[in-house]
Amino acid sequence: MSLLGPVEVRALAEKLNLRPTKKLGQNFVIDGGTVRRIVRLSEVTPDDVALEVGPGLGSLTLALLPEVARVVAVEIDPVLAAQLPLTVAERAPDLADRLTVLRADALRTGPDDLGAAPTVLVANLPYNVSVPVVLHLLEVLPSLRRGLVMVQAEVADRLAAAPGSRVYGVPSVKAAWYADVRRAGPVGRNVFWPAPNVDSGLVSFVRRDPPATTASREEVFAAIDAAFAQRRKTLRAALASWAGTPAAAEEALVRAGIDPSARGERLGIEDFARIAEHRRAAAPSSR
Repeated sequence: MSLLGPVEVRALAEKLNLRPTKKLGQNFVIDGGTVRRIVRLSEVTPDDVALEVGPGLGSLTLALLPEVARVVAVEIDPVLAAQLPLTVAERAPDLADRLTVLRADALRTGPDDLGAAPTVLVANLPYNVSVPVVLHLLEVLPSLRRGLVMVQAEVADRLAAAPGSRVYGVPSVKAAWYADVRRAGPVGRNVFWPAPNVDSGLVSFVRRDPPATTASREEVFAAIDAAFAQRRKTLRAALASWAGTPAAAEEALVRAGIDPSARGERLGIEDFARIAEHRRAAAPSSR
Protein backbone atom coordinates (compact mmCIF):
# COMPACT_ATOMS: atom_id res chain seq x y z
CA MET A 1 0.00 0.00 0.00
CA SER A 2 1.35 3.43 -0.93
CA LEU A 3 1.14 6.11 1.72
CA LEU A 4 0.35 9.77 1.17
CA GLY A 5 3.28 11.89 0.07
CA PRO A 6 3.52 15.63 -0.71
CA VAL A 7 1.95 15.26 -4.16
CA GLU A 8 -0.99 13.17 -2.90
CA VAL A 9 -1.65 15.41 0.09
CA ARG A 10 -1.72 18.56 -2.00
CA ALA A 11 -3.90 16.88 -4.64
CA LEU A 12 -6.41 15.83 -1.98
CA ALA A 13 -6.41 19.31 -0.47
CA GLU A 14 -7.04 20.83 -3.89
CA LYS A 15 -9.83 18.36 -4.60
CA LEU A 16 -11.51 19.29 -1.31
CA ASN A 17 -10.79 23.01 -1.73
CA LEU A 18 -9.11 22.70 1.65
CA ARG A 19 -7.27 25.59 3.27
CA PRO A 20 -5.56 24.28 6.43
CA THR A 21 -6.48 26.42 9.44
CA LYS A 22 -4.54 27.28 12.57
CA LYS A 23 -7.82 27.24 14.49
CA LEU A 24 -8.13 23.47 13.96
CA GLY A 25 -4.38 22.90 14.19
CA GLN A 26 -4.25 21.46 10.67
CA ASN A 27 -0.72 20.48 9.65
CA PHE A 28 -0.76 17.34 7.53
CA VAL A 29 2.08 14.81 7.52
CA ILE A 30 3.54 14.35 4.03
CA ASP A 31 6.39 11.98 4.86
CA GLY A 32 5.79 8.23 4.78
CA GLY A 33 8.88 7.54 6.86
CA THR A 34 7.50 9.64 9.70
CA VAL A 35 4.17 7.82 9.92
CA ARG A 36 5.91 4.44 9.70
CA ARG A 37 8.16 5.53 12.56
CA ILE A 38 5.15 6.57 14.65
CA VAL A 39 3.46 3.22 14.09
CA ARG A 40 6.66 1.34 14.93
CA LEU A 41 7.28 3.30 18.14
CA SER A 42 3.63 2.90 19.21
CA GLU A 43 4.23 -0.87 19.40
CA VAL A 44 0.71 -1.63 18.24
CA THR A 45 -0.29 -5.26 17.81
CA PRO A 46 -2.83 -7.04 15.58
CA ASP A 47 -5.17 -7.22 18.58
CA ASP A 48 -5.20 -3.48 19.22
CA VAL A 49 -8.03 -1.06 18.60
CA ALA A 50 -6.24 2.18 17.78
CA LEU A 51 -7.81 5.56 18.50
CA GLU A 52 -6.64 8.30 16.16
CA VAL A 53 -7.62 11.89 16.91
CA GLY A 54 -7.36 14.38 14.07
CA PRO A 55 -6.63 11.95 11.21
CA GLY A 56 -6.81 14.77 8.69
CA LEU A 57 -6.22 13.48 5.16
CA GLY A 58 -5.30 9.99 6.38
CA SER A 59 -1.49 9.80 6.29
CA LEU A 60 -1.19 8.06 9.66
CA THR A 61 -4.48 6.17 9.25
CA LEU A 62 -3.17 4.34 6.19
CA ALA A 63 0.00 3.32 8.05
CA LEU A 64 -1.98 2.08 11.07
CA LEU A 65 -4.62 -0.01 9.33
CA PRO A 66 -2.41 -2.99 8.35
CA GLU A 67 -1.03 -3.29 11.90
CA VAL A 68 -4.15 -3.28 14.11
CA ALA A 69 -7.57 -4.90 14.37
CA ARG A 70 -9.41 -1.58 13.99
CA VAL A 71 -8.80 2.16 13.75
CA VAL A 72 -11.36 4.51 15.26
CA ALA A 73 -10.68 7.97 13.82
CA VAL A 74 -12.21 11.04 15.47
CA GLU A 75 -12.26 14.06 13.15
CA ILE A 76 -13.94 17.39 13.89
CA ASP A 77 -13.78 18.73 10.32
CA PRO A 78 -16.84 17.43 8.40
CA VAL A 79 -15.11 17.61 5.01
CA LEU A 80 -12.13 15.58 6.21
CA ALA A 81 -14.36 13.11 8.08
CA ALA A 82 -16.34 12.45 4.91
CA GLN A 83 -13.24 12.06 2.74
CA LEU A 84 -11.24 9.69 4.96
CA PRO A 85 -13.29 6.51 4.24
CA LEU A 86 -13.07 7.30 0.51
CA THR A 87 -9.30 7.66 0.66
CA VAL A 88 -8.94 4.36 2.52
CA ALA A 89 -11.34 2.59 0.14
CA GLU A 90 -9.27 3.80 -2.80
CA ARG A 91 -5.78 3.16 -1.44
CA ALA A 92 -6.36 0.19 0.89
CA PRO A 93 -9.65 -1.46 -0.13
CA ASP A 94 -8.86 -4.73 1.65
CA LEU A 95 -8.53 -2.83 4.94
CA ALA A 96 -11.48 -0.46 4.64
CA ASP A 97 -13.64 -2.54 6.97
CA ARG A 98 -11.15 -1.93 9.78
CA LEU A 99 -11.88 1.81 9.82
CA THR A 100 -14.56 3.66 11.78
CA VAL A 101 -14.76 7.43 11.36
CA LEU A 102 -16.53 9.53 13.96
CA ARG A 103 -17.18 13.17 13.13
CA ALA A 104 -16.90 14.71 16.57
CA ASP A 105 -14.90 16.87 18.92
CA ALA A 106 -12.47 14.61 20.79
CA LEU A 107 -12.89 16.76 23.90
CA ARG A 108 -16.57 15.77 23.98
CA THR A 109 -16.09 12.14 23.02
CA GLY A 110 -16.66 9.28 25.46
CA PRO A 111 -16.73 5.49 25.37
CA ASP A 112 -20.36 5.31 24.23
CA ASP A 113 -19.51 7.28 21.07
CA LEU A 114 -16.73 5.07 19.74
CA GLY A 115 -18.39 1.73 19.06
CA ALA A 116 -15.27 -0.11 20.26
CA ALA A 117 -13.05 0.10 23.33
CA PRO A 118 -9.73 1.56 22.15
CA THR A 119 -6.59 0.06 23.65
CA VAL A 120 -4.01 2.48 22.25
CA LEU A 121 -3.97 6.16 21.26
CA VAL A 122 -1.86 6.91 18.18
CA ALA A 123 -2.27 10.41 16.81
CA ASN A 124 -0.78 13.54 15.36
CA LEU A 125 -2.69 15.80 17.72
CA PRO A 126 -3.75 19.35 16.86
CA TYR A 127 -1.29 21.55 18.74
CA ASN A 128 -3.92 23.88 20.20
CA VAL A 129 -5.76 21.14 22.13
CA SER A 130 -3.16 18.41 22.61
CA VAL A 131 -2.90 18.46 26.41
CA PRO A 132 -6.67 18.71 27.10
CA VAL A 133 -7.30 15.89 24.60
CA VAL A 134 -4.74 13.54 26.17
CA LEU A 135 -5.99 14.18 29.71
CA HIS A 136 -9.65 13.89 28.70
CA LEU A 137 -9.16 10.59 26.87
CA LEU A 138 -7.15 9.09 29.72
CA GLU A 139 -9.94 10.08 32.09
CA VAL A 140 -12.93 8.79 30.12
CA LEU A 141 -11.40 5.75 28.37
CA PRO A 142 -10.07 3.28 30.96
CA SER A 143 -9.54 0.77 28.14
CA LEU A 144 -6.75 3.01 26.80
CA ARG A 145 -3.61 1.27 28.08
CA ARG A 146 -0.87 3.08 26.20
CA GLY A 147 -0.26 5.63 23.47
CA LEU A 148 2.10 7.54 21.25
CA VAL A 149 1.20 11.08 20.23
CA MET A 150 2.89 13.78 18.21
CA VAL A 151 2.62 17.23 19.73
CA GLN A 152 4.49 20.53 19.75
CA ALA A 153 8.04 19.94 21.03
CA GLU A 154 7.52 22.28 23.98
CA VAL A 155 4.36 20.43 24.97
CA ALA A 156 6.15 17.09 24.66
CA ASP A 157 8.78 18.36 27.08
CA ARG A 158 6.11 19.48 29.55
CA LEU A 159 4.12 16.27 29.44
CA ALA A 160 7.21 14.14 30.09
CA ALA A 161 8.94 16.46 32.58
CA ALA A 162 10.00 15.18 36.00
CA PRO A 163 9.72 17.12 39.30
CA GLY A 164 12.38 19.80 39.53
CA SER A 165 12.57 20.34 35.78
CA ARG A 166 12.29 23.91 34.50
CA VAL A 167 9.29 22.95 32.35
CA TYR A 168 7.56 20.76 34.95
CA GLY A 169 4.03 21.96 35.56
CA VAL A 170 0.32 21.17 35.54
CA PRO A 171 0.38 18.95 32.39
CA SER A 172 3.32 16.95 33.79
CA VAL A 173 1.66 16.23 37.14
CA LYS A 174 -1.82 15.51 35.82
CA ALA A 175 -0.52 13.16 33.13
CA ALA A 176 1.42 11.32 35.84
CA TRP A 177 -1.86 10.59 37.66
CA TYR A 178 -2.78 8.29 34.77
CA ALA A 179 0.43 7.02 33.24
CA ASP A 180 4.19 6.81 32.99
CA VAL A 181 5.05 9.37 30.32
CA ARG A 182 8.31 9.80 28.40
CA ARG A 183 9.74 11.59 25.37
CA ALA A 184 9.98 9.24 22.38
CA GLY A 185 11.90 11.41 19.93
CA PRO A 186 11.90 14.64 17.89
CA VAL A 187 10.06 15.43 14.65
CA GLY A 188 11.19 18.17 12.27
CA ARG A 189 9.02 20.79 10.61
CA ASN A 190 9.52 19.70 7.01
CA VAL A 191 7.46 16.50 7.34
CA PHE A 192 4.29 18.64 7.43
CA TRP A 193 2.25 20.64 4.99
CA PRO A 194 1.94 23.44 5.71
CA ALA A 195 5.14 23.46 7.76
CA PRO A 196 4.47 24.73 11.31
CA ASN A 197 6.58 27.45 12.90
CA VAL A 198 7.71 25.09 15.67
CA ASP A 199 9.29 21.68 15.99
CA SER A 200 7.30 18.65 17.11
CA GLY A 201 7.99 15.77 19.46
CA LEU A 202 6.73 12.28 20.15
CA VAL A 203 5.42 11.36 23.59
CA SER A 204 4.64 7.84 24.72
CA PHE A 205 2.64 6.78 27.75
CA VAL A 206 1.80 3.55 29.53
CA ARG A 207 -1.15 3.61 31.89
CA ARG A 208 -0.61 2.76 35.54
CA ASP A 209 -2.73 2.90 38.65
CA PRO A 210 -3.14 6.36 40.22
CA PRO A 211 -1.63 6.99 43.66
CA ALA A 212 -3.35 5.21 46.52
CA THR A 213 -5.32 7.94 48.28
CA THR A 214 -8.70 8.64 49.81
CA ALA A 215 -8.81 11.96 47.95
CA SER A 216 -10.64 12.05 44.63
CA ARG A 217 -8.95 12.87 41.34
CA GLU A 218 -10.85 16.18 41.30
CA GLU A 219 -9.52 17.09 44.75
CA VAL A 220 -5.95 16.22 43.79
CA PHE A 221 -6.18 18.16 40.52
CA ALA A 222 -7.56 21.19 42.38
CA ALA A 223 -4.46 21.15 44.60
CA ILE A 224 -2.22 20.92 41.53
CA ASP A 225 -3.98 23.85 39.83
CA ALA A 226 -3.65 25.98 42.98
CA ALA A 227 0.04 25.15 43.46
CA PHE A 228 1.00 26.12 39.90
CA ALA A 229 -1.28 29.14 39.54
CA GLN A 230 1.38 31.03 41.48
CA ARG A 231 4.35 28.75 40.92
CA ARG A 232 6.96 31.16 42.32
CA LYS A 233 5.20 31.28 45.67
CA THR A 234 5.77 28.81 48.45
CA LEU A 235 3.14 26.13 48.84
CA ARG A 236 2.05 27.71 52.13
CA ALA A 237 1.06 30.85 50.19
CA ALA A 238 -0.02 29.27 46.90
CA LEU A 239 -2.43 26.83 48.57
CA ALA A 240 -3.96 29.31 51.02
CA SER A 241 -7.10 30.01 48.99
CA TRP A 242 -7.49 26.34 48.05
CA ALA A 243 -7.27 25.24 51.68
CA GLY A 244 -9.37 28.12 53.03
CA THR A 245 -6.68 29.90 55.06
CA PRO A 246 -2.87 30.00 55.18
CA ALA A 247 -3.05 28.08 58.47
CA ALA A 248 -5.17 25.34 56.90
CA ALA A 249 -2.74 25.09 53.99
CA GLU A 250 0.22 24.77 56.34
CA GLU A 251 -1.55 22.16 58.45
CA ALA A 252 -2.36 20.03 55.39
CA LEU A 253 1.24 20.31 54.15
CA VAL A 254 2.76 19.37 57.48
CA ARG A 255 0.41 16.40 57.87
CA ALA A 256 1.38 15.30 54.38
CA GLY A 257 5.06 15.49 55.24
CA ILE A 258 5.70 18.40 52.85
CA ASP A 259 7.82 21.43 53.73
CA PRO A 260 5.41 24.44 53.61
CA SER A 261 8.23 26.59 52.20
CA ALA A 262 8.70 24.25 49.20
CA ARG A 263 7.28 25.04 45.76
CA GLY A 264 4.96 22.94 43.65
CA GLU A 265 7.56 22.31 40.95
CA ARG A 266 9.45 20.04 43.38
CA LEU A 267 6.52 17.70 44.11
CA GLY A 268 5.38 14.53 42.38
CA ILE A 269 1.84 13.29 41.90
CA GLU A 270 2.02 11.19 45.10
CA ASP A 271 2.86 14.34 47.08
CA PHE A 272 -0.16 16.19 45.72
CA ALA A 273 -2.37 13.21 46.49
CA ARG A 274 -1.21 13.28 50.14
CA ILE A 275 -1.76 17.03 50.37
CA ALA A 276 -5.33 16.70 49.06
CA GLU A 277 -5.99 13.83 51.44
CA HIS A 278 -4.70 15.71 54.47
CA ARG A 279 -6.51 18.90 53.56
CA ARG A 280 -9.71 16.87 53.86
CA ALA A 281 -8.58 15.50 57.23
CA ALA A 282 -7.51 18.94 58.48
CA ALA A 283 -10.64 20.78 57.35
CA PRO A 284 -12.84 20.33 60.44
CA SER A 285 -10.19 21.61 62.83
CA SER A 286 -9.30 24.53 60.55
CA ARG A 287 -12.73 26.14 60.39
